[in-house]
Amino acid sequence: MAKIIDLPKLSPTMEEGTLVRWAKNEGDSINVDDLLAEVETDKATMEFRAFDKGTLLKKLVGEGQTAKLGQPVAIFGAPGEDISALVASVGAASQSAAAPSAPTQTPAPAPTAAPAAAQASPAPVVEARPAPSGPAADTISPTAGIAGLVLLAPKRDVTSVPAGTPGGPSSPRVRKLARERGLDIERIVGTGENGRITAADVERAPRASAAHDAPAPAVATGLTTARRESEVKPASQMRKAIARRLVESKQTVPHFYLEAELDVEALLALREQMNEGVDPQKAVKVSVNDLFIKACALALNAVPASNASWIDGNMVQHHRVDISVAVAVEDGLVTPVVRDADRKTVSAISAEVRELAGRARAKKLKPEEMQGGVFSISNLGMFGIDRFAAVINPPEGMILAVGQARDVPVIKAGALAPGKRCSVTLSCDHRVVDGALGAQFLQALRALVEKPVKILL
Repeated sequence: MAKIIDLPKLSPTMEEGTLVRWAKNEGDSINVDDLLAEVETDKATMEFRAFDKGTLLKKLVGEGQTAKLGQPVAIFGAPGEDISALVASVGAASQSAAAPSAPTQTPAPAPTAAPAAAQASPAPVVEARPAPSGPAADTISPTAGIAGLVLLAPKRDVTSVPAGTPGGPSSPRVRKLARERGLDIERIVGTGENGRITAADVERAPRASAAHDAPAPAVATGLTTARRESEVKPASQMRKAIARRLVESKQTVPHFYLEAELDVEALLALREQMNEGVDPQKAVKVSVNDLFIKACALALNAVPASNASWIDGNMVQHHRVDISVAVAVEDGLVTPVVRDADRKTVSAISAEVRELAGRARAKKLKPEEMQGGVFSISNLGMFGIDRFAAVINPPEGMILAVGQARDVPVIKAGALAPGKRCSVTLSCDHRVVDGALGAQFLQALRALVEKPVKILL
Protein backbone atom coordinates (compact mmCIF):
# COMPACT_ATOMS: atom_id res chain seq x y z
CA MET A 1 0.00 0.00 0.00
CA ALA A 2 1.31 3.44 -0.92
CA LYS A 3 2.36 5.74 1.90
CA ILE A 4 3.53 9.32 2.34
CA ILE A 5 7.13 9.91 3.44
CA ASP A 6 7.65 12.98 5.65
CA LEU A 7 10.80 15.05 6.17
CA PRO A 8 12.48 13.64 9.31
CA LYS A 9 14.44 15.55 11.97
CA LEU A 10 18.03 15.26 10.77
CA SER A 11 19.58 17.48 13.47
CA PRO A 12 18.47 18.26 17.04
CA THR A 13 17.61 21.91 16.27
CA MET A 14 16.20 21.38 12.78
CA GLU A 15 12.86 23.07 12.00
CA GLU A 16 13.02 22.98 8.20
CA GLY A 17 15.39 21.82 5.49
CA THR A 18 16.31 22.63 1.90
CA LEU A 19 16.38 19.62 -0.41
CA VAL A 20 19.77 19.97 -2.11
CA ARG A 21 19.73 16.81 -4.25
CA TRP A 22 17.55 13.80 -4.87
CA ALA A 23 19.68 10.63 -4.97
CA LYS A 24 16.81 8.54 -6.39
CA ASN A 25 14.44 9.04 -9.32
CA GLU A 26 10.74 8.33 -9.54
CA GLY A 27 10.30 4.66 -10.35
CA ASP A 28 13.46 3.56 -8.51
CA SER A 29 13.27 0.66 -6.07
CA ILE A 30 14.17 1.73 -2.51
CA ASN A 31 15.55 -0.43 0.31
CA VAL A 32 15.84 0.45 3.99
CA ASP A 33 18.79 2.80 4.64
CA ASP A 34 19.18 3.72 0.95
CA LEU A 35 20.21 7.34 0.42
CA LEU A 36 17.10 9.18 -0.74
CA ALA A 37 18.31 12.77 -0.77
CA GLU A 38 20.71 15.32 0.69
CA VAL A 39 19.07 17.97 2.88
CA GLU A 40 20.64 21.22 4.06
CA THR A 41 19.74 21.79 7.71
CA ASP A 42 20.73 24.53 10.14
CA LYS A 43 23.88 22.54 10.98
CA ALA A 44 25.15 20.94 7.78
CA THR A 45 24.08 19.06 4.66
CA MET A 46 22.72 15.79 6.00
CA GLU A 47 21.89 12.44 4.40
CA PHE A 48 18.17 11.60 4.27
CA ARG A 49 18.00 7.81 4.26
CA ALA A 50 14.97 5.58 3.75
CA PHE A 51 13.21 4.01 6.72
CA ASP A 52 10.97 1.84 4.51
CA LYS A 53 11.11 -0.34 1.42
CA GLY A 54 9.18 0.36 -1.74
CA THR A 55 9.23 2.19 -5.04
CA LEU A 56 9.62 5.95 -5.20
CA LEU A 57 6.37 6.78 -6.98
CA LYS A 58 6.36 10.58 -6.63
CA LYS A 59 8.58 13.38 -5.37
CA LEU A 60 6.57 16.08 -3.63
CA VAL A 61 9.44 18.52 -3.08
CA GLY A 62 11.83 19.60 -5.80
CA GLU A 63 15.55 20.25 -5.56
CA GLY A 64 16.28 23.68 -4.10
CA GLN A 65 12.93 23.87 -2.32
CA THR A 66 12.48 24.19 1.43
CA ALA A 67 10.20 21.94 3.47
CA LYS A 68 9.12 22.09 7.09
CA LEU A 69 9.87 19.32 9.57
CA GLY A 70 7.26 16.56 9.10
CA GLN A 71 6.11 17.88 5.72
CA PRO A 72 5.36 15.26 3.00
CA VAL A 73 8.26 14.99 0.57
CA ALA A 74 7.63 11.75 -1.32
CA ILE A 75 5.24 8.85 -1.87
CA PHE A 76 6.36 5.20 -1.69
CA GLY A 77 4.36 2.26 -2.95
CA ALA A 78 4.22 -0.66 -5.38
CA PRO A 79 5.12 -0.18 -9.06
CA GLY A 80 2.11 1.10 -11.00
CA GLU A 81 0.02 1.69 -7.87
CA ASP A 82 -2.65 4.38 -8.10
CA ILE A 83 -1.61 7.26 -5.80
CA SER A 84 -4.04 9.92 -7.02
CA ALA A 85 -5.96 9.84 -3.72
CA LEU A 86 -2.76 10.35 -1.71
CA VAL A 87 -1.63 13.22 -3.94
CA ALA A 88 -5.04 14.83 -3.55
CA SER A 89 -4.93 14.43 0.23
CA VAL A 90 -1.54 16.14 0.37
CA GLY A 91 -2.86 19.02 -1.69
CA ALA A 92 -6.03 19.31 0.42
CA ALA A 93 -4.05 19.31 3.67
CA SER A 94 -1.72 21.98 2.29
CA GLN A 95 -4.60 24.22 1.20
CA SER A 96 -6.28 23.78 4.59
CA ALA A 97 -3.08 24.78 6.39
CA ALA A 98 -2.66 27.83 4.17
CA ALA A 99 -6.29 28.99 4.36
CA PRO A 100 -6.07 30.91 7.68
CA SER A 101 -3.28 33.07 6.29
CA ALA A 102 -5.34 34.28 3.32
CA PRO A 103 -6.60 37.88 3.65
CA THR A 104 -10.32 38.32 4.12
CA GLN A 105 -12.02 41.08 2.18
CA THR A 106 -14.23 43.16 4.44
CA PRO A 107 -16.88 45.28 2.69
CA ALA A 108 -17.12 48.93 3.64
CA PRO A 109 -20.07 49.70 5.94
CA ALA A 110 -23.05 51.52 4.50
CA PRO A 111 -22.91 55.27 5.22
CA THR A 112 -24.91 56.26 8.28
CA ALA A 113 -25.17 59.34 10.42
CA ALA A 114 -22.21 59.41 12.79
CA PRO A 115 -20.25 61.89 14.89
CA ALA A 116 -17.62 63.89 13.06
CA ALA A 117 -14.77 62.08 14.88
CA ALA A 118 -16.03 58.71 13.69
CA GLN A 119 -16.41 59.94 10.11
CA ALA A 120 -12.78 61.06 10.14
CA SER A 121 -11.63 57.43 10.52
CA PRO A 122 -13.74 55.23 8.22
CA ALA A 123 -13.48 51.44 8.42
CA PRO A 124 -10.64 50.10 6.26
CA VAL A 125 -11.57 48.61 2.91
CA VAL A 126 -9.48 45.92 1.25
CA GLU A 127 -9.07 46.91 -2.38
CA ALA A 128 -7.54 44.98 -5.24
CA ARG A 129 -4.22 46.40 -6.39
CA PRO A 130 -1.82 45.26 -9.12
CA ALA A 131 0.92 42.98 -7.80
CA PRO A 132 4.09 44.97 -7.04
CA SER A 133 7.33 44.33 -8.88
CA GLY A 134 10.99 44.82 -7.99
CA PRO A 135 12.74 44.08 -4.69
CA ALA A 136 9.73 44.97 -2.57
CA ALA A 137 7.76 42.21 -4.25
CA ASP A 138 10.17 39.50 -3.19
CA THR A 139 8.53 39.00 0.19
CA ILE A 140 8.57 35.38 1.29
CA SER A 141 5.04 34.00 1.49
CA PRO A 142 3.26 30.62 1.23
CA THR A 143 2.58 29.58 -2.34
CA ALA A 144 1.43 26.36 -3.94
CA GLY A 145 4.22 23.93 -4.77
CA ILE A 146 4.46 20.48 -6.31
CA ALA A 147 1.21 18.52 -6.21
CA GLY A 148 -0.49 21.32 -4.30
CA LEU A 149 2.07 21.11 -1.49
CA VAL A 150 2.51 24.41 0.35
CA LEU A 151 6.17 25.43 0.31
CA LEU A 152 8.02 28.60 1.25
CA ALA A 153 8.90 30.41 -1.98
CA PRO A 154 9.52 34.03 -2.97
CA LYS A 155 6.32 35.77 -4.09
CA ARG A 156 6.41 38.01 -7.13
CA ASP A 157 2.86 38.00 -8.36
CA VAL A 158 -0.20 36.58 -6.64
CA THR A 159 -2.32 36.72 -9.77
CA SER A 160 -2.49 33.95 -12.34
CA VAL A 161 -2.04 34.44 -16.08
CA PRO A 162 -3.85 32.62 -18.89
CA ALA A 163 -2.11 29.54 -20.24
CA GLY A 164 0.38 30.38 -22.97
CA THR A 165 0.80 33.98 -21.80
CA PRO A 166 4.40 35.14 -21.21
CA GLY A 167 5.56 37.09 -18.17
CA GLY A 168 3.98 35.01 -15.41
CA PRO A 169 5.13 35.04 -11.75
CA SER A 170 8.62 33.75 -10.98
CA SER A 171 11.04 33.42 -8.06
CA PRO A 172 14.28 35.41 -7.61
CA ARG A 173 16.28 32.26 -8.42
CA VAL A 174 14.46 31.81 -11.73
CA ARG A 175 14.84 35.50 -12.62
CA LYS A 176 18.57 35.29 -11.86
CA LEU A 177 18.88 32.24 -14.11
CA ALA A 178 17.14 34.16 -16.89
CA ARG A 179 19.54 37.09 -16.48
CA GLU A 180 22.55 34.77 -16.62
CA ARG A 181 21.25 33.30 -19.90
CA GLY A 182 20.57 36.75 -21.38
CA LEU A 183 16.80 36.20 -21.48
CA ASP A 184 13.94 38.59 -20.85
CA ILE A 185 11.82 36.95 -18.16
CA GLU A 186 8.74 38.82 -19.39
CA ARG A 187 8.94 37.00 -22.74
CA ILE A 188 9.03 33.48 -21.29
CA VAL A 189 5.85 31.39 -21.08
CA GLY A 190 5.46 29.64 -17.73
CA THR A 191 4.22 26.07 -17.47
CA GLY A 192 3.87 26.05 -13.68
CA GLU A 193 0.71 26.53 -11.64
CA ASN A 194 -1.08 29.80 -12.45
CA GLY A 195 1.40 30.39 -15.28
CA ARG A 196 4.43 30.45 -12.96
CA ILE A 197 7.77 30.46 -14.78
CA THR A 198 10.00 27.62 -13.60
CA ALA A 199 13.72 26.99 -13.99
CA ALA A 200 12.90 24.35 -16.60
CA ASP A 201 10.99 26.97 -18.63
CA VAL A 202 14.05 29.22 -18.60
CA GLU A 203 16.37 26.39 -19.60
CA ARG A 204 14.10 25.45 -22.50
CA ALA A 205 13.91 29.01 -23.79
CA PRO A 206 16.36 29.81 -26.63
CA ARG A 207 19.21 32.12 -25.74
CA ALA A 208 19.24 35.60 -27.27
CA SER A 209 21.05 35.13 -30.59
CA ALA A 210 20.40 38.40 -32.35
CA ALA A 211 20.84 42.00 -31.30
CA HIS A 212 17.10 42.65 -31.29
CA ASP A 213 16.51 39.62 -29.05
CA ALA A 214 19.03 40.64 -26.40
CA PRO A 215 18.08 42.98 -23.56
CA ALA A 216 18.88 46.57 -24.40
CA PRO A 217 22.09 47.75 -22.72
CA ALA A 218 21.98 50.64 -20.30
CA VAL A 219 23.30 53.84 -21.91
CA ALA A 220 25.29 56.26 -19.78
CA THR A 221 24.83 59.94 -20.52
CA GLY A 222 27.25 62.37 -18.95
CA LEU A 223 27.63 61.40 -15.28
CA THR A 224 24.44 59.31 -15.25
CA THR A 225 24.97 55.57 -14.96
CA ALA A 226 22.61 52.64 -14.87
CA ARG A 227 21.45 51.69 -11.37
CA ARG A 228 22.01 48.12 -10.24
CA GLU A 229 19.04 46.50 -8.55
CA SER A 230 19.39 44.89 -5.14
CA GLU A 231 18.92 41.14 -5.13
CA VAL A 232 16.88 39.24 -2.57
CA LYS A 233 18.76 36.06 -1.65
CA PRO A 234 16.89 33.42 0.36
CA ALA A 235 18.83 32.65 3.55
CA SER A 236 20.34 29.18 3.86
CA GLN A 237 19.37 26.95 6.75
CA MET A 238 22.76 27.60 8.36
CA ARG A 239 22.40 31.37 8.06
CA LYS A 240 18.89 31.20 9.56
CA ALA A 241 20.22 29.18 12.50
CA ILE A 242 23.10 31.62 13.03
CA ALA A 243 20.69 34.56 12.97
CA ARG A 244 18.31 32.88 15.41
CA ARG A 245 20.98 31.81 17.89
CA LEU A 246 22.89 35.11 17.89
CA VAL A 247 19.72 37.14 18.40
CA GLU A 248 18.82 34.79 21.25
CA SER A 249 22.29 35.21 22.73
CA LYS A 250 22.37 39.00 22.61
CA GLN A 251 18.79 39.31 23.89
CA THR A 252 18.93 36.77 26.72
CA VAL A 253 22.58 36.49 27.79
CA PRO A 254 23.95 39.41 29.86
CA HIS A 255 27.34 39.88 28.18
CA PHE A 256 30.26 41.72 29.71
CA TYR A 257 33.78 41.94 28.32
CA LEU A 258 37.31 41.75 29.72
CA GLU A 259 40.32 42.73 27.62
CA ALA A 260 43.99 41.89 28.09
CA GLU A 261 47.28 42.37 26.23
CA LEU A 262 49.38 39.20 26.32
CA ASP A 263 53.11 38.93 25.71
CA VAL A 264 53.31 36.20 23.04
CA GLU A 265 57.02 36.41 22.23
CA ALA A 266 57.81 33.17 24.08
CA LEU A 267 54.69 31.47 22.66
CA LEU A 268 55.72 32.28 19.08
CA ALA A 269 59.25 31.07 19.77
CA LEU A 270 57.86 27.78 21.16
CA ARG A 271 55.69 27.33 18.07
CA GLU A 272 58.70 27.87 15.83
CA GLN A 273 60.70 25.28 17.75
CA MET A 274 57.85 22.74 17.58
CA ASN A 275 57.56 23.19 13.82
CA GLU A 276 61.29 23.03 13.06
CA GLY A 277 62.06 20.10 10.82
CA VAL A 278 58.39 19.07 10.52
CA ASP A 279 57.69 17.60 7.10
CA PRO A 280 54.37 19.16 5.98
CA GLN A 281 53.75 16.07 3.86
CA LYS A 282 53.80 13.83 6.94
CA ALA A 283 52.71 16.01 9.86
CA VAL A 284 50.65 19.14 10.45
CA LYS A 285 52.42 22.20 11.76
CA VAL A 286 51.17 23.63 15.04
CA SER A 287 49.38 27.00 14.86
CA VAL A 288 49.06 29.78 17.40
CA ASN A 289 45.39 28.86 17.68
CA ASP A 290 46.27 25.28 18.64
CA LEU A 291 48.43 26.60 21.48
CA PHE A 292 45.62 28.90 22.65
CA ILE A 293 43.15 25.98 22.67
CA LYS A 294 45.39 23.98 24.98
CA ALA A 295 46.16 27.05 27.13
CA CYS A 296 42.43 27.84 27.56
CA ALA A 297 41.71 24.21 28.47
CA LEU A 298 44.37 24.29 31.19
CA ALA A 299 43.16 27.71 32.41
CA LEU A 300 39.65 26.29 32.87
CA ASN A 301 41.15 23.54 35.01
CA ALA A 302 43.10 26.11 37.02
CA VAL A 303 39.92 28.16 37.63
CA PRO A 304 37.21 25.44 37.70
CA ALA A 305 34.44 27.82 38.83
CA SER A 306 34.70 29.56 35.43
CA ASN A 307 33.86 26.31 33.62
CA ALA A 308 30.10 26.70 34.02
CA SER A 309 26.87 27.32 32.09
CA TRP A 310 23.43 28.73 32.79
CA ILE A 311 20.86 26.11 31.72
CA ASP A 312 17.13 26.25 32.49
CA GLY A 313 17.58 28.60 35.41
CA ASN A 314 20.37 26.58 37.00
CA MET A 315 24.14 26.90 37.18
CA VAL A 316 25.76 23.82 35.68
CA GLN A 317 29.35 23.15 36.74
CA HIS A 318 31.30 21.22 34.11
CA HIS A 319 33.96 18.68 34.96
CA ARG A 320 35.02 18.17 31.35
CA VAL A 321 36.89 20.56 29.06
CA ASP A 322 35.37 20.39 25.58
CA ILE A 323 36.49 23.44 23.57
CA SER A 324 34.40 24.76 20.65
CA VAL A 325 36.51 26.23 17.84
CA ALA A 326 34.93 28.76 15.46
CA VAL A 327 35.52 27.75 11.82
CA ALA A 328 34.55 30.02 8.93
CA VAL A 329 32.69 28.21 6.13
CA GLU A 330 31.16 29.37 2.88
CA ASP A 331 27.82 30.46 4.32
CA GLY A 332 28.71 31.42 7.89
CA LEU A 333 30.53 29.64 10.68
CA VAL A 334 30.33 26.43 12.66
CA THR A 335 31.88 25.43 15.97
CA PRO A 336 33.22 21.85 15.98
CA VAL A 337 34.21 20.64 19.43
CA VAL A 338 37.60 19.32 20.57
CA ARG A 339 36.71 16.88 23.38
CA ASP A 340 38.88 16.68 26.52
CA ALA A 341 41.30 19.30 25.17
CA ASP A 342 43.04 19.49 28.55
CA ARG A 343 44.14 15.85 28.20
CA LYS A 344 45.45 16.03 24.63
CA THR A 345 48.84 17.13 23.36
CA VAL A 346 49.12 20.27 21.27
CA SER A 347 50.04 18.16 18.24
CA ALA A 348 46.94 15.99 18.69
CA ILE A 349 44.75 19.09 19.04
CA SER A 350 46.33 20.54 15.88
CA ALA A 351 45.60 17.43 13.81
CA GLU A 352 42.04 17.15 15.16
CA VAL A 353 41.19 20.81 14.51
CA ARG A 354 42.34 20.58 10.90
CA GLU A 355 40.40 17.38 10.31
CA LEU A 356 37.23 18.89 11.81
CA ALA A 357 37.69 22.16 9.91
CA GLY A 358 38.11 20.31 6.62
CA ARG A 359 34.90 18.36 7.10
CA ALA A 360 33.12 21.52 8.29
CA ARG A 361 33.94 23.31 5.03
CA ALA A 362 32.74 20.25 3.10
CA LYS A 363 29.51 20.24 5.18
CA LYS A 364 30.26 16.72 6.39
CA LEU A 365 30.26 17.28 10.16
CA LYS A 366 27.81 15.29 12.25
CA PRO A 367 25.47 17.27 14.54
CA GLU A 368 27.00 15.71 17.67
CA GLU A 369 30.43 17.00 16.61
CA MET A 370 29.15 20.58 16.95
CA GLN A 371 27.38 20.24 20.30
CA GLY A 372 28.33 20.01 23.95
CA GLY A 373 31.16 22.54 24.11
CA VAL A 374 31.77 24.36 27.40
CA PHE A 375 33.95 27.21 26.11
CA SER A 376 34.60 28.76 22.67
CA ILE A 377 37.61 30.29 20.92
CA SER A 378 37.31 32.61 17.92
CA ASN A 379 40.57 33.72 16.27
CA LEU A 380 40.63 36.42 13.57
CA GLY A 381 44.34 37.14 13.86
CA MET A 382 45.02 35.49 10.48
CA PHE A 383 42.83 38.21 8.90
CA GLY A 384 44.89 41.03 10.39
CA ILE A 385 42.35 41.89 13.09
CA ASP A 386 43.91 43.45 16.20
CA ARG A 387 40.99 43.01 18.62
CA PHE A 388 37.27 42.23 18.61
CA ALA A 389 34.49 41.02 20.91
CA ALA A 390 32.73 37.74 20.15
CA VAL A 391 29.12 36.73 20.89
CA ILE A 392 28.66 33.93 23.43
CA ASN A 393 27.49 30.60 22.02
CA PRO A 394 24.71 29.50 24.44
CA PRO A 395 24.69 27.66 26.76
CA GLU A 396 28.46 28.15 27.08
CA GLY A 397 29.52 30.66 29.72
CA MET A 398 32.47 32.32 27.93
CA ILE A 399 34.10 32.85 24.55
CA LEU A 400 37.63 34.15 23.91
CA ALA A 401 38.29 36.42 20.92
CA VAL A 402 41.95 36.33 19.81
CA GLY A 403 43.56 39.05 17.66
CA GLN A 404 46.79 38.99 15.69
CA ALA A 405 50.28 38.98 17.17
CA ARG A 406 51.73 42.47 16.68
CA ASP A 407 55.23 43.93 16.76
CA VAL A 408 55.17 46.69 19.41
CA PRO A 409 57.75 48.68 21.36
CA VAL A 410 57.99 47.54 24.99
CA ILE A 411 60.06 48.41 28.02
CA LYS A 412 62.54 45.69 29.01
CA ALA A 413 64.99 46.24 31.87
CA GLY A 414 64.24 49.95 31.76
CA ALA A 415 65.01 50.28 28.04
CA LEU A 416 62.89 50.44 24.89
CA ALA A 417 62.95 47.16 22.95
CA PRO A 418 60.90 45.34 20.28
CA GLY A 419 58.21 42.98 21.56
CA LYS A 420 55.27 40.80 20.50
CA ARG A 421 51.79 41.43 21.86
CA CYS A 422 48.35 39.90 21.26
CA SER A 423 45.01 41.36 22.35
CA VAL A 424 42.36 38.99 23.69
CA THR A 425 38.78 39.78 24.69
CA LEU A 426 36.83 37.47 27.00
CA SER A 427 33.03 37.65 26.63
CA CYS A 428 31.34 36.38 29.81
CA ASP A 429 27.80 35.39 30.75
CA HIS A 430 27.28 37.45 33.91
CA ARG A 431 24.81 34.90 35.26
CA VAL A 432 27.61 32.39 35.87
CA VAL A 433 30.87 34.33 35.56
CA ASP A 434 31.37 37.53 37.55
CA GLY A 435 34.03 40.11 36.76
CA ALA A 436 36.50 38.83 39.35
CA LEU A 437 36.06 35.22 38.19
CA GLY A 438 36.59 36.18 34.54
CA ALA A 439 39.70 38.14 35.57
CA GLN A 440 41.06 35.07 37.39
CA PHE A 441 40.62 33.02 34.22
CA LEU A 442 42.55 35.62 32.19
CA GLN A 443 45.30 35.66 34.81
CA ALA A 444 45.65 31.89 34.51
CA LEU A 445 45.65 32.16 30.71
CA ARG A 446 48.32 34.90 30.81
CA ALA A 447 50.58 32.75 33.00
CA LEU A 448 50.35 29.88 30.51
CA VAL A 449 50.78 31.98 27.36
CA GLU A 450 53.71 34.03 28.68
CA LYS A 451 55.51 30.92 30.04
CA PRO A 452 54.31 28.41 27.44
CA VAL A 453 56.51 25.53 28.57
CA LYS A 454 53.71 24.85 31.07
CA ILE A 455 51.41 24.11 28.12
CA LEU A 456 53.57 21.15 27.17
CA LEU A 457 53.84 19.62 30.65
